[in-house]
Amino acid sequence: MGNADTLLDRLAIRELVENWMIFRDNREWDRFLEVWHDDGVLMTTWGGKATPQQFVDAATKAFAEGNRALHSGGGVTALVNGDRGFAMSKLRIMQRAPVEGILCDVTCIGLVFDFVERREGRWGLVLRQPVYERDFIAPVDPSETVRLDPEIMSRRPDGYQRLAYLQEALGHRIVPDMPTEVGPRREALVRAREAWLRGEPLAWPA
Repeated sequence: MGNADTLLDRLAIRELVENWMIFRDNREWDRFLEVWHDDGVLMTTWGGKATPQQFVDAATKAFAEGNRALHSGGGVTALVNGDRGFAMSKLRIMQRAPVEGILCDVTCIGLVFDFVERREGRWGLVLRQPVYERDFIAPVDPSETVRLDPEIMSRRPDGYQRLAYLQEALGHRIVPDMPTEVGPRREALVRAREAWLRGEPLAWPA
């Protein structure tokens, strides 16, 4: 489990993960930005690679347009090697929007890989990459039925097909090759994690 200093580092990293979610969903953007280092980046299905400020701008615009998304977290594990750290946590994304004319809730479950670093005594996020494992769609009104176009579904990997379907209908350009439950993208992400903890340059996104 490590010594007391390592335990405090792991707790600090866990707090970063939890603060990201709380500040993001409450739109406390000044606090959200404090979770990051200045050169940090995050990856999303609907925006691709973005700086934290670019993400804030896009999320603020989407909220003003009526788009609604929430997040909940689960277990968090943190690894520390000197001033390098990494967290892996359970994530649930919940988004509500019309799909084929029917108001629907899409839920996507998976993991987040967070690459973190301690600089001048402060832990901060350097890279945040979700891994999309399984998603579900349900009409808000259970008496209604939504029919998804098989051709549109086939464009996206299993893991975030329904989430991408909803987001594409909102006008977003979907990233087609995010890491999912299995496959070469996830394997590459795990290799990037191990290299990061060894002190090597960040090797993601490839």
